[in-house]
Amino acid sequence: MAVRVRLPQVVTRRGLGNTILRVALVCVGVVAVLFFAISIYYYYRYQGIVDERLKQPIFATTAKIYAAPREVRPGQKQSLTAIVNELRTAGYTPDGSSQTSPLGTYSQSGESVTVRPGPQSYHSQDAATIQFDHGVVHSLVDDHGQALSSYELEPLLVTGLSEDANRTKRRLLTFDEIPPNLVQAVLAIEDRKFFEHSGVNYISMMGWAWHDLVGDRKHRGGASTLTMQLAKLLFLSDTGTFKYKLTQIMVAFNLEHRFTKKQIFEMYSNQINLGQQGSFAINGFGEASQAYFGKDVRQLTLPECAMLAGIIQRPNYFNPFRHPERVMERRNLVLDSMVETGAITKAQDESAKSQPLHLSQQSVDASEAPYFVDLVRDQLNQKLEERDFNREGLHIYTTLDPDLQRAATAAVDSTMHVIDEKVEKLHARHHMGEPITYPQVAVVALNPHTGQVLALVGGRSYGTSQLNHALAKRPTGSIFKPFVYAAAFNTSLAGTMLPGHDELFSPITQLNDEQTTYEVGNQEYTPRNMHGYHEEVTARYALQMSLNNATIGLASLVGFDQVAALARQAGVKSARGTPAVAIGAYDATPLDMAGAYTIFANGGLHLDPWMLASVRTPSGDVITDYSPTSKQMLDPRVAYLTTNMLQNVINSGTGFEVRRRGFTAPAAGKTGSSHDAWFAGYTSNLLCIVWVGNDDYTNIVLQGSDLAAPIWAEFMKRAVELPQYSDTHDFNVPEGVQLVTIDKATNLPADSGCMDQTYTAAFLDGTVPSQTCSHPNTDKRNFLQKIFGLGEKKP
Repeated sequence: MAVRVRLPQVVTRRGLGNTILRVALVCVGVVAVLFFAISIYYYYRYQGIVDERLKQPIFATTAKIYAAPREVRPGQKQSLTAIVNELRTAGYTPDGSSQTSPLGTYSQSGESVTVRPGPQSYHSQDAATIQFDHGVVHSLVDDHGQALSSYELEPLLVTGLSEDANRTKRRLLTFDEIPPNLVQAVLAIEDRKFFEHSGVNYISMMGWAWHDLVGDRKHRGGASTLTMQLAKLLFLSDTGTFKYKLTQIMVAFNLEHRFTKKQIFEMYSNQINLGQQGSFAINGFGEASQAYFGKDVRQLTLPECAMLAGIIQRPNYFNPFRHPERVMERRNLVLDSMVETGAITKAQDESAKSQPLHLSQQSVDASEAPYFVDLVRDQLNQKLEERDFNREGLHIYTTLDPDLQRAATAAVDSTMHVIDEKVEKLHARHHMGEPITYPQVAVVALNPHTGQVLALVGGRSYGTSQLNHALAKRPTGSIFKPFVYAAAFNTSLAGTMLPGHDELFSPITQLNDEQTTYEVGNQEYTPRNMHGYHEEVTARYALQMSLNNATIGLASLVGFDQVAALARQAGVKSARGTPAVAIGAYDATPLDMAGAYTIFANGGLHLDPWMLASVRTPSGDVITDYSPTSKQMLDPRVAYLTTNMLQNVINSGTGFEVRRRGFTAPAAGKTGSSHDAWFAGYTSNLLCIVWVGNDDYTNIVLQGSDLAAPIWAEFMKRAVELPQYSDTHDFNVPEGVQLVTIDKATNLPADSGCMDQTYTAAFLDGTVPSQTCSHPNTDKRNFLQKIFGLGEKKP
């Protein structure tokens, strides 16, 4: 009986356990099926999102802006290494490389390099060999052995146009162009199992889920693989929720299914944000390499690769320009991680850690010429009209000289603090308690013989203000005065004497500098001199010291309309025939004035400034080439006579600040101080205009010699150190002009009796006085006085 009582109890317990087990298995199965069903649902749901996104190119094609080709000439100071590096940067590959660049190839042998442009080169496929000797270009020969006087290298990429309203810039790379050290650095710090997992690191993901469930967001981490990061970068917005993470996983699975690991890494390398440069976002390692190190990504060193990988986590926090110490610490962490993964040895790690960051000191204004590029974009919109040059990825070849652009930016950066100090001192004396207005700046540099805009700075900082002051219309001030004197020389060329004078106009023509009132319509106009008045002065001295009354008086003799007409022809379109025209009362832009001054610097031939040279397809086919417009506006003799007087302005007049600051090359120039501060000047191979003024149009008060001349001098000192501008020489004297030694006391040609105090002036043939300093004509009366027998014969 006892047995029959206990047996059912044992069976009942076993049955209950089996039931629970079966229920549990069913529940697990249901959950698994549900999870699988949900995963399938979301996979295909987000496959549609991926499909839609991939209907368009992942990365927008953008137009590429190229600099002018560098010209190599025998006698230049150039090193073989510098030329080879430039060829590599341009995209040339060494002969025998596994992948031959369509741009071209090069081969190096001893102290020479042979350049062979390819089918997609800017140039025709004419090879040349450059021979060096102790850091100097010794000779150039073509592929037939014929000597060349010069040879142009492949234009360098300046920048790509920004893709969108967010002002994003990138330089697209293929996986093979990414240095192995950079690949290993990214994997070591971001995703060590990238080439092993299928898009998700499940162990890291479980850790993320656990911290999320318990609310420990501080230690939760991201748990995102590179594929998941790419999913976020291309398709999603991070909300930090579980649903977002699930969506990110589904998109990552889609990407892994569609692309190889190399393709995924390549896309990631082109999309990842790596900080900000000025007003532009830096996306991708190609752009970051240029922004932070000023070099092509293929030239990055191990510590540089580690730095770029390190700033992926928090680009703004790890900004190397603002926080170098924390970036150094982060870089070293990446290097340690690379040791852990076996990518580098401990010795390589220690060597790389000993290196400083080696950041490029170039600002975006220096390296990418943003004001220049904005102007190029505007011109493309005008010239190509409806054509979508950006989407087509056209190659835009310009006139920019990157070396000179860096020199112009450096001149502004190194001088503006001195200008600010002068403004602050003036403000303290006259406007204490009022807010200070700090001035803006513009620099325009041209080749005076071609009109090419070689460098352009449109403001203090492009990141702060994108307003291009090179296009700001401002009163030109005294840099306009050379047009008055050129118009006067025109009368001598025509054999016409000025009213009241019995000799043709020359540098020693006497001008009245007394204060004079002119009637303009129903109003009176009484100009003032900045440094007092004189009775009579030579024309040379009047321009040397920028005397207003003497210059307006000369313009009245020549004819205000004639002066204004010459200026309008040269590009000062607003000039009108009034007394004020002579001292620059009418507006022009710094770019206008650069073009206007070509008539003096280029033998009377006017050239419109130009920036666009050629537009081509990505394969190198020419869409259109551009050439400058030119017109002869002055006789070469008149251009030189004016230039010679402007040389005196720099050597002995208001432009002497240029000499005081150490610029010694032959040059001609003029200060301007009406409302704004200007300096316009040129050498035998370079023309530069500098403007300094206030954005609110208030009078800057200080003079051109105080504010603009220092920037001009600093720029030109840097320019003549460059190989392409180092051969500056004296201005060529044209036929029909003679240089005459003049006695300072009498302003007559010097002879053996008066050679102590002299100067040299340029005269048109037939205008040199016949008398000399020892035998002067004592009759100083003017033409009318002599006719009517008036006045006294002064000794």
